[in-house]
Amino acid sequence: MSDPAAAPTAIAKNIAIKTEIVVIGAGQAGLSTAYHLVQRGLKPGAGFIILDEAPQAGGAWQFRWPSLTLSTVNRIHDLPGMPFSDAVDTSAETLEAAAAVPRYFAAYEERFGLNVARPVEVETVTERNGRFRVETDRGAFAARGLVNATGTWTRPYIPDYPGQDRFRGRQLHTRDYQTAEAFAGKHVVIVGAGISAIQLLDEISQVTATTWVTRRPPVFAEGPFDVEQGRAAVAQVEKRVRAGLPPNSVVSVTGLHMTPRIAAMRARGALERQPMFAELTETGIRWADGREQAADVILWCTGFRSALDHLAPLYLREASGGITMTGRLATEVAKAPRIHLVGYGPSASTIGANRAGAVAARELMETLAL
Repeated sequence: MSDPAAAPTAIAKNIAIKTEIVVIGAGQAGLSTAYHLVQRGLKPGAGFIILDEAPQAGGAWQFRWPSLTLSTVNRIHDLPGMPFSDAVDTSAETLEAAAAVPRYFAAYEERFGLNVARPVEVETVTERNGRFRVETDRGAFAARGLVNATGTWTRPYIPDYPGQDRFRGRQLHTRDYQTAEAFAGKHVVIVGAGISAIQLLDEISQVTATTWVTRRPPVFAEGPFDVEQGRAAVAQVEKRVRAGLPPNSVVSVTGLHMTPRIAAMRARGALERQPMFAELTETGIRWADGREQAADVILWCTGFRSALDHLAPLYLREASGGITMTGRLATEVAKAPRIHLVGYGPSASTIGANRAGAVAARELMETLAL
């Protein structure tokens, strides 16, 4: 592969490093796609280049909080062609996911010679004369095809509520969380009804006072989350993106399943949910009926949005704010078949990203006649 470090000089001469396909992002979806490109005969370098903005292998996992261990994480799926156990001792359940997954991804990149270029921040993507020009902080790259696998971690979402600028305490997002002990002696308001919100509520409520608020009453389903439920949930998300609507999270479709850990939370009163407050005050929150709760910290577990701002010059979005997707697994952009989004919509889960990577690699190479 050409050395990306030489690219700044190339930009001055209006020259970009050329390849057939640029893959943006080296998380689960990006690495899965790269593996399948290799299996289909494309070579790293002249065939495709992977750009990743993180300082090391591991995708968003390297930034997760310390208490997220192999025993508490929802699930880490094997990448294609190499089991997780080849790089990590899976019996070490207390091993932090932020250490285990980067170790696995780094070993995976090495085994298949993927030559990920990092850290490289993609600033913008434009298209001219049949090629995409990918501008980065380390130079420019030109390709006929593009696979975007940037996920959501870099785009935390915090909704606007009156009084946010008046609140004198701390406001944090899920991605800022490290340890529950950091909140000892403080009253923490936890906002959100997703899996992360529940896990952080569980940890924090064991060391200090908490108030849990959600926009809608959470739905808890009894029993384990089975394969059929998963397929039905993914199908609903896929239906939305095929219609050009913004994707919803899978949890918003399935609800939360009553695991033994959540049952224990309910038994000790940690799941006493309050409706969403109307505003923040200088010292806490206030509901529409006038009730108030003093608070030191607001922890916004309100999710993420797809990190796609660098694609804005391509005008892929519909008036609805979504991107119309097509192809077998809804990874192909309808307006631009030479662009595939993996890890977006129905392929946002780890197992979904694996399947999407295989299909995206095949469909894109067929489109480009490679």
